[in-house]
Amino acid sequence: MKKIVPIEEGDFYWTPEGYRCFTEQYHLKRGYCCESNCRHCPYGFDPTKGFEGRKKSI
Repeated sequence: MKKIVPIEEGDFYWTPEGYRCFTEQYHLKRGYCCESNCRHCPYGFDPTKGFEGRKKSI
């Protein structure tokens, strides 16, 4: 079951284009990879390779 993680300071920033970009801090608190090719994914997901080049795991 996916848990709801409250958003705290340092969990995201606004890009110049106006999008909310979640940080590695947030992804680690969430505890899993959503496989959406996030900019700061600490889990090493690559949409072309899957998890072959995994950096960190929880």
